[in-house]
Amino acid sequence: MSEQNTDTLRCGPNDPRQTMSIHTRKITDSCRDKDCIEDLRVYLTGGSQQLLDSAANVRVRCAELLNTYIDVEPVAFDRNHYCIDVTFYYRILADAVVGSCRPATLYGLAVFSKRAVLCGEDSRAHIFRSDTRIGGPDGITRAYANRPTAVVEVLDPMVLSSKIREACDCASDTVTAQIPSGICSLYDEELVLSGGQRRLFVTLGQFSIVRLERDAQLVIPVLDYSIPTKECCDAVGGCAEDPCEMFSRIPFPAQQFSPQGCDDNKNDKDGSCQTC
Repeated sequence: MSEQNTDTLRCGPNDPRQTMSIHTRKITDSCRDKDCIEDLRVYLTGGSQQLLDSAANVRVRCAELLNTYIDVEPVAFDRNHYCIDVTFYYRILADAVVGSCRPATLYGLAVFSKRAVLCGEDSRAHIFRSDTRIGGPDGITRAYANRPTAVVEVLDPMVLSSKIREACDCASDTVTAQIPSGICSLYDEELVLSGGQRRLFVTLGQFSIVRLERDAQLVIPVLDYSIPTKECCDAVGGCAEDPCEMFSRIPFPAQQFSPQGCDDNKNDKDGSCQTC
């Protein structure tokens, strides 16, 4: 065995050069996006649609990301690249002014789909785990472990603008997005996919990161095992701590004892110089 391999396999308890083999996910490729989603149709609930049809004015309050569906398929002409189709489902809340009454809340669902192509590297391995169960119509469980795993990180979108259109002004009333039953169950009323006199559209701004990951076995240097330093406690607010012990860890605020001029007081509301 070579000297290099000998050093790699050292496993003495006091040897700082000892190594460990771990199983983790390697990021093969990633990208980030800043999407401006214009005129996104909002599918309102039945009661909300009635409010919209008679409302004098509507102001969209906020948009909340409910869930994301991710699908990964290999690119036909390049086996190292994969197409990631991502569908976002948003809950839209708005205030509708009807007559002279106080604003009423209306809410609905908006759906946005996007696509990204990333390098996922090539792998011919099929991985089965101990928790894999045989199933399916033919009694066989097929492994798709040769495909990478797509991960999407996304923030709740910002509402940039909104508009109302008459139903007769909309070019098409066809629902192109498939809404899963799990998303529909989050609403206490059935969503109105067609019909009604008016349509609500929103423009959203969204930041997202998309990446592809593959299972990998890595050899890493080991300094020590990670042992928690915090003690377990059964109180919601945390374990009681000695206030003097806590105060002893606060650094001395020497800068606050230094004289400051009037121009240094940036937090003063009226701009005058104060002593406290």
